[in-house]
Amino acid sequence: MSDQRTRATCSTADHDVRCVYGARLLDAIHAFLGQFIAYPSEHAHVAHTIWIVHTHSMSAWVSTPRLAFLSPEPESGKSRALEVTEQLVPRPLNSFSVTSAYLFRSIADEGGLPTLLYDEVDAVFGPRAGEHEDLRALLNSGHRRYAKVGRCEVRGNTIVQKEWPVYAAVALAGLGALPDTLLSRSIVIPMRRRAPGESVMPFRVRDCAAEADGLRSQLEQWADFARDELVCARPAMPPGVQDRAADCWEPLLAIADAVGGDWPALAREAASAMVANARQNPPSLGVQLLADIRLIFEKTDVGTTLSTANLIGELCGLDESRWAELRGKAITPLGLARLLKPYSIFPKVLRFGPSEARGYERAAFVDAWQRYLPPSSGGGVTPVTLETPSGCAVSAGSQQAGAVMEVTAVETDVPAVESSRTVTPVTAVTPYLDDGAGEDRIAALIAEHTTGDEVDALDLVDAAERDGLPVDAIWPALEHHGWRVIGGGVYRHAPPLNGEAVP
Repeated sequence: MSDQRTRATCSTADHDVRCVYGARLLDAIHAFLGQFIAYPSEHAHVAHTIWIVHTHSMSAWVSTPRLAFLSPEPESGKSRALEVTEQLVPRPLNSFSVTSAYLFRSIADEGGLPTLLYDEVDAVFGPRAGEHEDLRALLNSGHRRYAKVGRCEVRGNTIVQKEWPVYAAVALAGLGALPDTLLSRSIVIPMRRRAPGESVMPFRVRDCAAEADGLRSQLEQWADFARDELVCARPAMPPGVQDRAADCWEPLLAIADAVGGDWPALAREAASAMVANARQNPPSLGVQLLADIRLIFEKTDVGTTLSTANLIGELCGLDESRWAELRGKAITPLGLARLLKPYSIFPKVLRFGPSEARGYERAAFVDAWQRYLPPSSGGGVTPVTLETPSGCAVSAGSQQAGAVMEVTAVETDVPAVESSRTVTPVTAVTPYLDDGAGEDRIAALIAEHTTGDEVDALDLVDAAERDGLPVDAIWPALEHHGWRVIGGGVYRHAPPLNGEAVP
């Protein structure tokens, strides 16, 4: 084949013919699908059409996107979408009831790659997900060409190592959402039940088989004719489509460019819209926390530092905040520190007026904000939750409804540290450190890491080392304040009876 046949342009006669024929073929497939499927948008209709075409040219791609039909409720057309798709893709394989061994061997079959159609995929990632480990590995890693998974086989009395290819086109259907690892490799079509005014034709394989067979045969011919051009294609991405989203859409945009007509513009409009919609999905808990904290620092007059107690109060005071009811109770200082730790953000002892307390500096968040949050006009935040209403700001030592309870340290002037319980004040005690400030800081450390009526001594050790406090003082401090070990380094508070001091 000449070099001209491998160029991604419409400058040759061969390519002109290919463009006209391909555009008409996609128009026909688009019309066929629209007879039986009620799409949530025209963008989804376009994406489904081109995705089907891409399954006939799997050898041309470096990465293949999963196509995911998802809905919050059953009877939303997901299974029907897979049934119609099955009529147009090469070697369709319904994967719901087959074993992973069968899938691996089907993909490795020299007869050609199958197209995996997996209905009720929510069962793969549900409570019994442990039964589907091999399938999850296939779904997660099989989007890349040359991807393989290693397995051991028994041949007679010998165990042999074998690598199985897992690269294959996959269409999924299920309730709810997918895990982030799979979601980022997918083009998601959010299905919904038809409204009273929406109608589609009844789908019967016996009635549409002849038309579907003709379209599939033409797809095979066009894919073979255009393969060299698709291999060399490097389509331009529309604004906002980058990184893994670009990997997902590259094959589809390459096909749109190859067929020409209106399809290059339609495909890029669909890519931009669907990628933007995907970004509107609820963020991870950590990203939402970063966004809400940036909102607090930039939208309220809090300065450049916040004590842990006040930061939690501000978080719980945000309208529609999840932090006041996180797993049934307000977020604790320990829970806050654990969520921020993966972003290399740690609390430290800071001075607030004449007192010291553990808290956070605004500067510690800047790098994470730049990496994980989108910019907004004026340098502010694109908020995950709504702005704090007027009058909801929490001042030092105050307590909002739904916020964690206040803890009073042992006869000291340490600012109140919020926790999920109240520690009974202790009197007439013997100091366990030579200086009162050190006692205050250890007491505050214990209160900050208390969850319910328990505290993990190992967490206290880590925090003490980070803050430069004597680790050896932790255990006498726990005993001093009425904590008793219950095993595994965990201590439980034993409140004194009748208001008596802890001996």
